[in-house]
Amino acid sequence: MPFPRRRVLLAKPRSSCAGVVRAVQSVEVCLERYGPPVYVRKQIVHNAHVVKTLEERGAVFVEETDEVPHGAIVVFSAHGVAPAVHAEARARRLRTIDATCPLVTKVHREAVRFAAEDYDILLIGHESHEEVVGTLGEVPDRIHLIDGPEDVRTVQVRDPARVVWLSQTTLSVDDVLTTVAALRRRFPDLVDPPSDDICYATRNRQVAVKEIASAAELVIVVGSANSSNSVRLVEVARERGADAHLVDHAGNIDESWLDGVTTVGLTSGASVPDELVQDVLTWLDERGYGEVQEIEPVTESMNFALPRELDHPVTAGPSKETA
Repeated sequence: MPFPRRRVLLAKPRSSCAGVVRAVQSVEVCLERYGPPVYVRKQIVHNAHVVKTLEERGAVFVEETDEVPHGAIVVFSAHGVAPAVHAEARARRLRTIDATCPLVTKVHREAVRFAAEDYDILLIGHESHEEVVGTLGEVPDRIHLIDGPEDVRTVQVRDPARVVWLSQTTLSVDDVLTTVAALRRRFPDLVDPPSDDICYATRNRQVAVKEIASAAELVIVVGSANSSNSVRLVEVARERGADAHLVDHAGNIDESWLDGVTTVGLTSGASVPDELVQDVLTWLDERGYGEVQEIEPVTESMNFALPRELDHPVTAGPSKETA
């Protein structure tokens, strides 16, 4: 009796986005140019492998700016920081390299602009996430955090006719739309942000995982547990009916997940080096899943210059056209 056909549906886009490439290369350029140690406030991106690799090269990760010696170089992570952090760095005479993703910076600027126009800002996001902490710090007296539809009923604003919503960049697109719909029912005059706050990479990876999850019994998402966009990919895959699991690397995969599975979907979060995905493909190939079909429902092309302090162009790798 022939064995059932075993295959892997490999999502594209996947792995490191332009903002992650920019942040990681910011630390690498600092190490090459100035030598270790180079201090980094928080994890530069939310991926354990990336952090460990940079530590081995001489990066020192700290939780707060006051852990950085006076006058040293410090890189701010891709998730952004509040103005108070910049002020503290100036007080300590630190040389700062701001590796905040430009798409996060866009949300910060939107918050400042709408506050200046006397709006109350309803920020959809998770309270403990570093990106949200940074955005809240821009205009804390005007921003109200909305962590889902359940928060809509209790939020209090000064004028229901002057409210705008903004969003953390790494949330589930569908979840944000659900929350916005609930906000609009309560605040009919709710203003939309001038452009989508969910970053292109988060959106595109969710589109791709929806497609592979619809055709796979199992979806493996490579990414760290503190990576919001990676966790969302698992949730999106499960909503499409697939069994889905988050792993940091191939060594975390439980072989029992493959029981009865003929089609495995594979993707990764926007802060994951693609070499970790290739390791998972090798692991699956050794277990009979040698046929790989790449699924590319959207294409993307995005690049960001390095922070002006480093003044060097950087790209996110080969792609075809802007999604």
